[in-house]
Amino acid sequence: MKQRNTVIVVDSGCDIPQSFVEQYHIKVAPLRISYEEESHLDSVELAYEVYRRFPQEIPHTSTPVMQDFYDLVEEIKAEGYENVIGVFISSGLSSTCQTAKMVLDEHPELNSFVLDTKNISIGAGLLAMWAAVQLEQGLSFGEVCQKLPQKVADSKVFFYMDTLEYLRKGGRIGAVTSVVGGLLKIKPIISCSAEGTYYTVEKIRGAKAGVQKLIGHAAKKCGENSAWLALMNGGAAETAKQVRPILQDAIRKGKIVAESQITASMAVHTGPGLLGIGVLVNP
Repeated sequence: MKQRNTVIVVDSGCDIPQSFVEQYHIKVAPLRISYEEESHLDSVELAYEVYRRFPQEIPHTSTPVMQDFYDLVEEIKAEGYENVIGVFISSGLSSTCQTAKMVLDEHPELNSFVLDTKNISIGAGLLAMWAAVQLEQGLSFGEVCQKLPQKVADSKVFFYMDTLEYLRKGGRIGAVTSVVGGLLKIKPIISCSAEGTYYTVEKIRGAKAGVQKLIGHAAKKCGENSAWLALMNGGAAETAKQVRPILQDAIRKGKIVAESQITASMAVHTGPGLLGIGVLVNP
């Protein structure tokens, strides 16, 4: 992106595959994963450690601090960029977006635009990926900034979860909902609302039905339109591998552009056994 003097900045919660980050020179502000006596920067590799230490140890997550963004700004200026596009997970779930905007507003020497995606994980990440491709294809900083907010409604991620327990422990849902779900062996499909907060799309009994419903919701979002698809998993790589051809067959105009294990920051709140499908309509 340097040839356009524009750099894209995201947080690690966007779950963009590392290969894409490297190809498009995207800057990533990592969230933090903290246990009682140690703290780590968010990564895919750390997610496996988080799963290993479940359920005895459940860490906390925290957003990048202002100093993280100050450091990124200095790095961006040192590399000669003039324009910054920040794409971050929902302000309804994290303060990252606000923190980044505060820091960038202190640097008028950089032209900056910050997008609140109202989304989580690859639902936010697909928007950053779209912006990166548009810049690569020749759109200007101003053109991408104008078009990007219009794409927010086109992006959606659906997650099928094996358990509600970790969302409850993270304070994301009520205890009663979690207990009832466990007793009835109900598996939820969750997503982000237009306001950028979690909501339950559907409650399912049985893993097979859950996967079918998950694909169904993604297909409904796409309709007859072309779409980018992302296939994410949380400690369920084999399941994702099996789902891939089914997803591709169900959404014929869809192109799978990302396949990955989620990062630790998402794994902390969702637990193992997660499957996610991200959709960006009319990319």
